[in-house]
Amino acid sequence: MTKTASIIVVSLFVSGLCMASFAIAAPAKQSKMETCNAQANNKGLGEEAGDERTAFMKVCLSAKPAKTGGAQQNKMKICNKDAGEKGLKGDERKKFMSTCLSN
Repeated sequence: MTKTASIIVVSLFVSGLCMASFAIAAPAKQSKMETCNAQANNKGLGEEAGDERTAFMKVCLSAKPAKTGGAQQNKMKICNKDAGEKGLKGDERKKFMSTCLSN
């Protein structure tokens, strides 16, 4: 009897772990849906737009999120290139990079 009870407890625990991943993913999907709905409404694609709205929502919801840090990475590349062209090294380079990246 205790073996059966322990199997049930373990299976409930494992199923709870599986359900937790769905509960975590739900807010992100809901947020994306709200954002896409707002964008569709701003473009004049209300509920009455039909196929046009459906196509827009399909594209919007399947879009990958933008990578963060792109602007900072580009700035770093530009500053590194400028420092290299000026032949800066050591403390001069650090000072230049600090100033360049803060602008």
